[in-house]
Amino acid sequence: MTNKSQPKTIRWGIIGLGTIAHKFATDLVSITDAELYAVASRSQEKADAFAQKYGATIAYNSYEALANDPNIDAVYIATPHTLHKENTLMCLEKGKAVLTEKPFAMNAGDVNIMIAKAQEKNVLLMEALWTYFLPHYQFVLKKLNNKTYGDIQKITCDFGFKRPYNTDTRLFNKSLGGGSLLDIGIYPIFTTLSTLGLPDNIDASATFFENGADSSCTMLFTYNNDVKVYLKSSLIEELPTEAIFYCEKGTIKINRQFHRPSTVSIIVDGKEEILDFNYKSIGYYYEILHFNELLRNGKTESPIMSFEFSKQLISVLDSVRKRINLDY
Repeated sequence: MTNKSQPKTIRWGIIGLGTIAHKFATDLVSITDAELYAVASRSQEKADAFAQKYGATIAYNSYEALANDPNIDAVYIATPHTLHKENTLMCLEKGKAVLTEKPFAMNAGDVNIMIAKAQEKNVLLMEALWTYFLPHYQFVLKKLNNKTYGDIQKITCDFGFKRPYNTDTRLFNKSLGGGSLLDIGIYPIFTTLSTLGLPDNIDASATFFENGADSSCTMLFTYNNDVKVYLKSSLIEELPTEAIFYCEKGTIKINRQFHRPSTVSIIVDGKEEILDFNYKSIGYYYEILHFNELLRNGKTESPIMSFEFSKQLISVLDSVRKRINLDY
């Protein structure tokens, strides 16, 4: 006899087995009532090694084979940005719930097509922007939404590191959507949209690698209430990688590596209190739990990472790209 109080085990597949897929899988296998069932790479050897490392039942050497597996409930798509639309549509067509790594796709047109397909098939689809689900970020959102320290007056947020220029890696490969903006600039933009909404005006400038991918991007978002937001992404310099919200009665600072498990500083009258959220996982854990719960409850859209939010995010990315003349 089935125990009805026992949640259904969600059987996952992963398409694309790069660095982020390893991090995702590490957290996935730690979750009760979730199973890494299958993985897919274009290399059988790579798929076999990944499956063995994380205990997956099946290793496929094609993405199509995984999408066709009837035993899979949900698919995490961790391929390069330029393949997100194609891979997402393939899985949705097969009735699979899909969690697609950010950026959702290369432009707003592609995102709209993906969302329309999910709605047509009545299947769950969500952009995987893990920061939204992290406890420290949810804490900060609550403080800002409740105006605990008054209205936001200014935001500064950056994300930057220095890596040797190498077009053999996805990060620098323009044909795969490489460059600072889509890969890491999306995080500072996300912090602004999730706290202030769409800006009234966007200014941006960028520097470029010889292959045309952006090496850094500096952005200024302004709002009609005179709030200014200063954002930057870079692959050529180490930046603090902090998110700082300057409010009327205090400052909230998400400390280094703000986009991942981090600490939060509350600064009032020159006194700083540091809050530690005692993370035990890499951080993808929270996003996966949310997605599993949506799937179990028959939901087709996240109330947190909603379709409307994903549309806003890609529209801002498109606007910034237009201003810096970045074409893919």
